[in-house]
Amino acid sequence: MEAHPYTTAPAGSATLASLPVQPLLTSEFDADPGGVYARLRHMYGPVAPVGLMGVPVWLVLGYREVVEVLRNDSQWRRDVRHWRARTEGLLPVDWPLLAGYEVRQTMFMDDDEHQDARRTHHSALRPFQDGHTPQGWELRAAVARYADELIALLGAESGTAGFADLGAQYTRPLLLMVTTRLFGCPGELGDELVMDLWRMLDGGPDAGAATARAASAMTRLAAHRRARPGDDLTSYMLLADPGLSDERLGRELFMNAVYLNDITGNMVLNTLLEVLRGNATVRSSLSAGQLGEAVNRAVLVNPPVANMCFRFAARDMRLGDFWIRAGDAVSPSAAAAHRDLMALDSSHLVESTISTRAHLGWGAGQHQCPSAARELGGMIVATAVGRAFEHFARAELTLPPDQLPWRAGPVVRGLRLLPVRYELKAKAPGIPDAGTPEPPGAPATATGRAGKGLLAALRRLMPGGR
Repeated sequence: MEAHPYTTAPAGSATLASLPVQPLLTSEFDADPGGVYARLRHMYGPVAPVGLMGVPVWLVLGYREVVEVLRNDSQWRRDVRHWRARTEGLLPVDWPLLAGYEVRQTMFMDDDEHQDARRTHHSALRPFQDGHTPQGWELRAAVARYADELIALLGAESGTAGFADLGAQYTRPLLLMVTTRLFGCPGELGDELVMDLWRMLDGGPDAGAATARAASAMTRLAAHRRARPGDDLTSYMLLADPGLSDERLGRELFMNAVYLNDITGNMVLNTLLEVLRGNATVRSSLSAGQLGEAVNRAVLVNPPVANMCFRFAARDMRLGDFWIRAGDAVSPSAAAAHRDLMALDSSHLVESTISTRAHLGWGAGQHQCPSAARELGGMIVATAVGRAFEHFARAELTLPPDQLPWRAGPVVRGLRLLPVRYELKAKAPGIPDAGTPEPPGAPATATGRAGKGLLAALRRLMPGGR
């Protein structure tokens, strides 16, 4: 960022309150968010004033500016208490997105408090990070097995050829099964959890109630595992920091559930979409067995978090063509930044393996996903995508790509459904038949232990979307 002698904004410079803001969430944005980002960039430059459900915020569109905001932790704060509009009582009391920001957990902490919380997460995730440890190996094997079982269930229901929604019938149940195992959830984990996470992130009228329900479910899980510790993330969190209260641990589990189910799930679906719609670079990476590279290329096109969580200016600062005042909220747009990156006069770099890692799917700076979480998330996405195409002899979209329904919301970029016509390959050895009883004494599998009831419930809740 260019240095400037002023410590405060110059007199007469435009303020966010003085500027006419354009509503971001419109039918135009639902249909073509990329076009809206391009129009705003043309009108305002790399930073634009927008209205978000009636609240003015700065939308950061340029790649360099987004990275600056994400990496300059001392200037761009995460704690919602820095938000001047909130402190001054200027936010509508029922503003849908506020409930999520009020959940006090690692994402919305700064400085030493944030670093201490990250160390707890890293310590708890470490046993699952390494594929050579028993916990890591078992988790990786479970993800592959759950994926195989869900594909087998498609075959059992529809035969070797049929139609499926790879959202409701594959990705979302897969991620909930993984959550159940990783968190050490009892069988009664509510099927509504995934839907409540959606409601919170999409900012609907019931976002506040949904946030409270999801956080409450995770607090109950924390209390359950404190009484009955096991070989799971929840128990390892308590081991890493025994002083965590059930409520605080529940809030941390809540954050992890958001990323594991909604954000990682969107990354799976967006990667599947890019393969199915014929993205040549994604397909070539997949064909070469470079699953991680295929995911990186898909994330550049459609990052699962389109507009990232607010940062709040610690002091007046010039960003783009505007002066941002202390306490203003800025929303770094990964989706717009990726468009900016790919439009730079360095297309030869954008095509390289190294440059695809410049995507912001996991964030950047001090608040990016911890390394252990990034590795686990990447493993889950790569496994889910790889296992699907391992079993499909053929798969094609049943809707044109430009007619697929996307969720309408200010944060995520996620499909409501991904409808396909498929043909399965001949059943590979070791893939379970979803209709065959398991032998006595066999370990519980996804379809046997949680999958059948859970999958049925999810299909009732998400028949091709909400």
